[in-house]
Amino acid sequence: MIHLHRFTFNPFQENTYVIWDDTLECVIVDPGCSTASEQMELCTFIGGQDLKPVKLINTHCHIDHILGNSYVVKRFGLNLIANRLEIPVLESGKMSAKMYGIPYDESPDISTFITEKDTLTFGNSRMDILFTPGHSPGSLSFVANDEGFVLGGDVLFRHSVGRTDLPGGDPKVLLKSIEEQLCTLPDSYLVYSGHGPETTIGHEKQYNPFLNGTYSL
Repeated sequence: MIHLHRFTFNPFQENTYVIWDDTLECVIVDPGCSTASEQMELCTFIGGQDLKPVKLINTHCHIDHILGNSYVVKRFGLNLIANRLEIPVLESGKMSAKMYGIPYDESPDISTFITEKDTLTFGNSRMDILFTPGHSPGSLSFVANDEGFVLGGDVLFRHSVGRTDLPGGDPKVLLKSIEEQLCTLPDSYLVYSGHGPETTIGHEKQYNPFLNGTYSL
């Protein structure tokens, strides 16, 4: 069984996730820890649960999701895993940090490229991968079918969707990703987003103004 813990880090209030199973192997997803206290919070949890980090993954590479990449790579000896299409987004991190006036220890390059044709594996567990661009060109979502949840990055939020005014964003592509990839999952599936609280697929189909026709992008 896959377990999940959420942290909320950095000035952007970004959600960082640690997922693990009964083998205690864990995956760190979108580490946004940008201060020593946030780094300590992440490490204290991992150590307290006796977890063994085996993979570092970015759902996408906007600055708020990569602020802790360098720390995690150095601390746990991991390589960065993400979609190849995120290379230019990752490379813009230094410029983005300067623009927002936040400190940034530059992320290592992506070492392993993954796509929707791959599967995320750790311990005795596996998660399907969906290609969900539109907020970012190479955004990926990770689905735990046995547990009924999806890690969706900044694609779908409770009562909202990811912004599309950043480089590589496209409103039509984003809505297509949501409608064809996420909304085809069972209504009961939990959605763990890159910001804000969790929601469900069914709730968003009914109440999300961008999905029920109330608003348009």
